[in-house]
Amino acid sequence: MTIQDVALLSGLSICTVSRALRNLPNVSEKAQRQVAEAASKLGYKASAAASRLAGGNTRSVAIIAPTATTWFFAQAVEAAEEVFVDSGYDTVLVSLRNKKSVKEQVFGDLERLAQRVDGVLLLNVDLDPAEVGSLEASGLAVASVGMRNVPWDNVGIDDEHAAWRATSHLLELGHWNLAALTSTEPVPADIPRYQGFCRALDDHHLTVHPDLAVACDPTIDDGRRAMTELIARGGKPTALFAHCDEAAFGALMALREHGLSAPKHMSVIGIDDHPMSWFLGLSTVAQPVADQGAFAANLLCERLLNTETPNRPSNHLLDTKLIERKTTRHKR
Repeated sequence: MTIQDVALLSGLSICTVSRALRNLPNVSEKAQRQVAEAASKLGYKASAAASRLAGGNTRSVAIIAPTATTWFFAQAVEAAEEVFVDSGYDTVLVSLRNKKSVKEQVFGDLERLAQRVDGVLLLNVDLDPAEVGSLEASGLAVASVGMRNVPWDNVGIDDEHAAWRATSHLLELGHWNLAALTSTEPVPADIPRYQGFCRALDDHHLTVHPDLAVACDPTIDDGRRAMTELIARGGKPTALFAHCDEAAFGALMALREHGLSAPKHMSVIGIDDHPMSWFLGLSTVAQPVADQGAFAANLLCERLLNTETPNRPSNHLLDTKLIERKTTRHKR
């Protein structure tokens, strides 16, 4: 049993369950009872809390993220740190600053990192096979958020399903001429969110028009550029799927700059539920960012505690949720 099972049975978030199991403040009595009852039924014990007694060398863990400044990583780091600190671990935040040279420096000298920490939590870090092998050989306990096909515990979402749900929402609204802003790496056909977009179209016997799929980075600026390029192509789609909310924000800017708006001229949907999505009225598929950070931190603590009889590494996918706001509507 994992903390996710307790969360599902109690109907509460993983962050709330984690706090309740550790008797931390800001948890209502009702929530505390729900968690206690669910944990009792499942026979779950918060072994991470007992990790204070585990014989670690440094009593520290490293959280490694591509950058420390974006909303996703800030939320995930904060939730993970709360679990680590309460479990008796100091945390070392390592920002790769989105620089290949920094990543090569960190993963090229894991022996040095192993002298400072007992374990590593990776947040959406893009590792090559050699770096994965080096991390496995380092002796460090490892867990991750948002990574695929890794030989350690991972927590994430089903990106393909999230994109399928977002695209299906547009199709359910009667939009058949769809455009997509998709990620630029490694190639679109291998990207789960682009795969989900294509699968939703295929469900309705539609195909992706090459002129209506534009690659862009997950930033507002590049979303704006990609949408501007899409408008220049003149395909006149009635709806747009953006692979992340920030790209969708840029698309909304570009529409406004061309005298257009959503949903009047084009319905727009993203993925993630960025904190600004509510303010801008963006329809999106929300992912539980803080819960992913907290869950992965719990898994890492349990891995550090159970060194003699470790469980087999597993991949845990948390649920996403469609949130319909003001940027999507039925085709007229």
